[in-house]
Amino acid sequence: MKILVTLTLALTTLFTNVMQDTKTITVTISNATSDKGIIKFGLHNKETFMVKNPLQVAESKIENGKCKIVFKNVPVGEYAITCFHDKNENGKMDFQPNGMPMEAYGASNNVMNFGPPRYDDAKFTVSDKDVSLDIRL
Repeated sequence: MKILVTLTLALTTLFTNVMQDTKTITVTISNATSDKGIIKFGLHNKETFMVKNPLQVAESKIENGKCKIVFKNVPVGEYAITCFHDKNENGKMDFQPNGMPMEAYGASNNVMNFGPPRYDDAKFTVSDKDVSLDIRL
């Protein structure tokens, strides 16, 4: 019985410590130009940003030009988020023949450059608190 109690306490402590090392990231979009389609989101680190599949993905329907998603169990670290308005719900961002995007997009920190978002402009840190971000398309 004593061993069972000790094991239970050890597992509880381990689980609590693991859960404390992860946070949530809540992302809000409030300027979609229509409610048609969905907004697709990707959570990236420096290694995956714009070159590999995101660490986590999420999507949301749009209501009155707004949507909100939550990335859960995000370890402490440095990240960036990209998103785009998939109006035709084909699962990918559409481009004109000259390479210009046909669908609205955004990135964390809302820095808009000529060309695709850059990790150093979009990065933010997850540390001791949950994170809330507003991204403009």
